[in-house]
Amino acid sequence: MIDAVDAGADGNGDAVAFDGLSVTHGADGYTLETADEEWSGLEREDLEDALEALSAYVTNWRYWQRSVGGEGTARRAFLRWCERAPVAVDTDAGATGDAATDATIDHPSIDDPLSVPERYDALRAGLDREWGQLCLTARLVDDADDDPTGERVYDLWHVDDADTDIADLEVYDEPRDARELATHDEDGRYRPLKTAPTLPSGWAFTGLSGDELVDAVEFFYPATVANWHRELRGNLDVDHWTDTAERQSGIYDVIDELPREAVDWMAEACCVDSQCLRRREWQYEDGDELDVDGGDGPFPCREPCSLVIAAARKWTILESEEEHTYELELTTSEYNQLAELIDAVAEGRTDEIREADVNDGANRYRARYLRSKRFDDEGDLEARQVDD
Repeated sequence: MIDAVDAGADGNGDAVAFDGLSVTHGADGYTLETADEEWSGLEREDLEDALEALSAYVTNWRYWQRSVGGEGTARRAFLRWCERAPVAVDTDAGATGDAATDATIDHPSIDDPLSVPERYDALRAGLDREWGQLCLTARLVDDADDDPTGERVYDLWHVDDADTDIADLEVYDEPRDARELATHDEDGRYRPLKTAPTLPSGWAFTGLSGDELVDAVEFFYPATVANWHRELRGNLDVDHWTDTAERQSGIYDVIDELPREAVDWMAEACCVDSQCLRRREWQYEDGDELDVDGGDGPFPCREPCSLVIAAARKWTILESEEEHTYELELTTSEYNQLAELIDAVAEGRTDEIREADVNDGANRYRARYLRSKRFDDEGDLEARQVDD
């Protein structure tokens, strides 16, 4: 580090300033500062002794400036977020390191940063963060003398497996394997939406480098790190519903005819935390916000996804139909049962209802009984249209 000071490292003349550590070289010798202490007028040998006692600050600087590098990149910002370090988004070429003032970013994913000593204490035990259904663990690598070198490695788990013994999990070390793990859910069904909360558990990636960790996360949740970083910097390009709908062509050209209120219903059906882990930032149009809450996820959704577009086409066609009034005979319990059936399907809990639980309106036998009683032989509900 002293050589870096003398060489004018970090773009700050003859100073190194990083994560609460500052070293400068002037006519009166070296000056060393941390958040808690200050030394001035130091000779080179004195500075070496002082820095030896501050090894955490020195190795921290070496890791981020030498091993990681890439100031201003999404990769670096994400890795610093993983260990609750101050996250810098200033792209000014004169900036020196990840200044603590940048940690005041108003963003749902940004917590109060930890100081270097606090981070090292946490990293020795393993510091966990959650990214959707992923649990990311940052750890320090210790050398043979049990003296931290400052290098980090990263483990990646499903949040449901965070307390599971590693021997009980399938262990991977190649980030590209995440793509295969994210393809199907626990029941083997294809996952068309990678940010749906249906990621299967039972696996772990261990000992990843920083680059490998970011690659694996992006295989699980494509573009989430990049969009998160764009949002931090204030340049996330959001395409609202009307922007997206109006540029569709072919069979999807009709979706710009979906009524305004139906877009709210669509967002409530598809774009909430129970269905997608991205935090919806798009609205109906600029200045016209949807009534439905956008969610609490750390990474943003910048435009309606292809799954929403496909569903919107169907709803546009359905909403073009005229409404009619129908008359049918139901008991009060049967009327309530229809509501329970719709709710169970909408919330995806039909598999949770036991066959013996006939008190639940969505119970399979209850549903079959209702069908047998109220539907004809062709499977149509026995009802009469009364507004002809």
